[in-house]
Amino acid sequence: MNEWGLKVKEYPTARADASFLSRDHRARAKDINDAFADKEVKAIFASIGGDDSVRLLPFLDKKIIAENPKIIMGYSDITTLLVFGNLQGFVTFYGPAIMAGLSQIENLPKSFKSHVYEMLFEPKQSYEYQSYGQYCEGYLDWSKPENVGKIKELKTDTGWRFLQGSGKVEGELFGGCIEVLEFLKGTDFWPIKEFWSGKILFFETSEEKPPIDHVKWMLRNYGTQDVFEKISAVIFGRARDYSPEEKDALDNAIKSIIAEEFEKPDLPIVTNMDFGHTDPQFILPLGVKAELDFQNKKFRLVESWLE
Repeated sequence: MNEWGLKVKEYPTARADASFLSRDHRARAKDINDAFADKEVKAIFASIGGDDSVRLLPFLDKKIIAENPKIIMGYSDITTLLVFGNLQGFVTFYGPAIMAGLSQIENLPKSFKSHVYEMLFEPKQSYEYQSYGQYCEGYLDWSKPENVGKIKELKTDTGWRFLQGSGKVEGELFGGCIEVLEFLKGTDFWPIKEFWSGKILFFETSEEKPPIDHVKWMLRNYGTQDVFEKISAVIFGRARDYSPEEKDALDNAIKSIIAEEFEKPDLPIVTNMDFGHTDPQFILPLGVKAELDFQNKKFRLVESWLE
């Protein structure tokens, strides 16, 4: 990635000890506030996720962040920060982190490196996503220097699964890791009811491999909030570490909750898409309008995601 001309600025907590970070969430929040305020910084990339980023939100400076919108990218636990930024009115990017995804970029399919470059450096009015056709799950032991940048064995992908829906539908992208979104429910950082209208809602499951029943419980919560009445479509990322049989069962569970329990048999649903906790993954911009084309099995952005 050196050929892209990027200059790296690390903030104090980037290499801080995990025990310190668990005690001092204000220090991490300060780094985020400072990065948004820093005129030299054009983009903020998360080094890795975690499980407690929700603790930072009360200490983020809404005024500084809203007045200095810039690219912020990560996934998994970083869902909380991306939702926070998107609710301040600017586009945020659900995509690879430094340690998990970007550091392996030279050993992943070349189309992944091209995708990252196009999404972050080439403003366009539309963009069509293409499945990578291959993926890997998990990472080698990062504590061993010889594993830096290397990947686990690539597997053949079975393709996107169009479970229900027809024609073409549009909506603004919004979503993240389904488990991390649970951390936000009931807080001041959760969208108001009117927010959901016309959204394409995306979910993906974490490396914790939540039981299928847990995914059903989480989806029921959205149904109870009337989210399925308001959105345009639901898309799911490829489920990490699920067997083929478990993926089938997950698809059946998703469809049964939405189509049967909440009586939305026409709400478009696509699963096993190339984003989330497997590599390589798509970059999905929250707040940007996308289109699902069921007849031609296509997914694309239909407006610019970079200013």
